[in-house]
Amino acid sequence: MSTRPPITLSIAGTDPSGGAGIHADLKTFTARKTLGTTVITALVAQNTHGVSRVYPIDDDFVTDQLDSVLTDMPVDATKSGMLSTRSLVELIVARAAEGELGFYTVDPVMVATSGHRLLEADAVDAVRTHLLPVADLITPNLPEAALLLSDDEPEAQTSEEMRDQALRLLERGPGAVLLKGGHGSDGDVLDILATRDGQIREFTHPRVATANTHGTGCTLSAAITAEVAVLGREDARPEIGSDLLGEAVGNALDYLARALKSAADWQVSLDPEGAHGPVDHQVDIVRGRPA
Repeated sequence: MSTRPPITLSIAGTDPSGGAGIHADLKTFTARKTLGTTVITALVAQNTHGVSRVYPIDDDFVTDQLDSVLTDMPVDATKSGMLSTRSLVELIVARAAEGELGFYTVDPVMVATSGHRLLEADAVDAVRTHLLPVADLITPNLPEAALLLSDDEPEAQTSEEMRDQALRLLERGPGAVLLKGGHGSDGDVLDILATRDGQIREFTHPRVATANTHGTGCTLSAAITAEVAVLGREDARPEIGSDLLGEAVGNALDYLARALKSAADWQVSLDPEGAHGPVDHQVDIVRGRPA
C-alpha cells in the first residue's frame, strides 16, 4: 500500500540569509511535517539588514517550474509570497483558478521591513482585483491591509478598525482574511481571522521583545499552509471549513510565538546594530517540544 506525506508548495522569492522567503518557507514546511516544494519568482539579495537587489525570474521559467511540480505531484496546499509584477500575478491567478494549487494562501508581500518596495505599482491593482478573489486565505499585516483596500486607507489602530478592515477585505473575494496585528502598538499582539460564513475569531499572544522578526510573515503563512495540508488530509474532506481553518491558524500562530521566543536573544549578524535576525524555525525539532 503506497502512502505519501502532505505536500505543500511555496511560490516566492529567495533569501540567501535564510530568514524569509523560500528559505523560511521550506524550513517551516519541514518543521510542520509536510513535504515542501517551491517555485522561485525572484532572486533576492537580502540579509538581516534588508534588501539590496531583486533579480526577477522570467514568467516563462516560472511557468516551467510550476509545470515541473504540478504535473508530477499532488499539492495539498500552496502559499504565495513575492509576486512582483502584474504578469506574474496574472500567471498565478490562472493556475489557482484551475484548481491546481489546493488550498491557496496569499501572503501579500508588498514592502520589505527595510522599506524596499517588492511590488511594482501596476501589480498592486492586479493583486486587489484578480489575486484576492482566487485566494482561500489572505494574511496581510496592518500596512498591507490598508494598501489592499485603497491607496489612501489609514492603517487600523484599534481592534474595531481591524475587524472592519478584515470584513471589507472579505468583500474583495477571498475565502478568509487573517489580519495580523504585529505592527500595532505595544501590548499583546492581536490577530483577527474573518471567514466567509460570518465568523470572526481573535487570537492574542504576548508580544515578544526582540529585534529578530525577519521573515515572520513568510513563516506564519507557510505554517498555516502546512497546518491546512496536514489537518485537511487527516480530516479527509475536500474543502477546508472555517473550524478547521481556525484550528490551523491557531496552531501556526502558536508555532510562530515559540519560534520568536526561542530566537529572541540570538545575534546572528556580524553587525548587530539595526539588524533583524530570523526566528527559530527549528524550535520544535531542536528543543523537542510538541509539534
